[in-house]
Amino acid sequence: MNENFTPDTARDVWRATVLTLYPAMFPGLLGEALAGRALAQRIWSLDSIDIRDFARDKHGSVDDQPFGGGPGMVMRPDVLADAIDDTLAKGATGPVIYLSPRGTPLKQARVREMAAGPGVTLICGRFEGVDERVLESRGIEELSVGDYVLSGGEIAALTVIDASVRLLPGVLGAAASLNEESFEHGLLEYPHYTRPRQFEGKDVPEVLLSGDHERIRAWRRDQAELTTRNRRADLWAGGDSDCVNTRARP
Repeated sequence: MNENFTPDTARDVWRATVLTLYPAMFPGLLGEALAGRALAQRIWSLDSIDIRDFARDKHGSVDDQPFGGGPGMVMRPDVLADAIDDTLAKGATGPVIYLSPRGTPLKQARVREMAAGPGVTLICGRFEGVDERVLESRGIEELSVGDYVLSGGEIAALTVIDASVRLLPGVLGAAASLNEESFEHGLLEYPHYTRPRQFEGKDVPEVLLSGDHERIRAWRRDQAELTTRNRRADLWAGGDSDCVNTRARP
């Protein structure tokens, strides 16, 4: 645990707090590119809390065998509860979220909600998971970043924070970039092209060179619809505009 944990109380600073057994994993990728620059500019702040610091024995034990048998170990509720309570008492803010494959799928609408708030507090599980009672007693929200299993919640936490930070005012250079991204209007994003005009025998679509902004806008909309129908029939059929953004930007 960071004994000097004093989250920034400025209203315009979005605060991320991560409870983890591996605090050295943060900021990690969040210290680079857009998120890293925004962190250096104090558009947002980050603190990682070592759950092991709340262990109740000299060995730093945070897990135990599951009642009823079964493989693996389970994070103890008393240890995790102490970590959560102490962190919140010291000023961590926003919803408290446990990253779990059984959680509600993370979608862009939820990301927008988190980015619009004061911040987020994330719990990273390990082993077979955490004792159910602490999730119930603390009213903790569960989110999933996909239908697959990771070694722990840290990578999922990086995903949640990055998706939120990039929506904060001042992080992206052009606000229009957000409006044209995948999932912002229920569609995947249209294809992009840059120099050279010809690459391995393939030309840039003529309409993009026309200078006719109305034609370009219509072409991009058509391409977005076509891509969505072909690649994400579930979005096209359901009109779901709330999926996570899978498009990477530098």
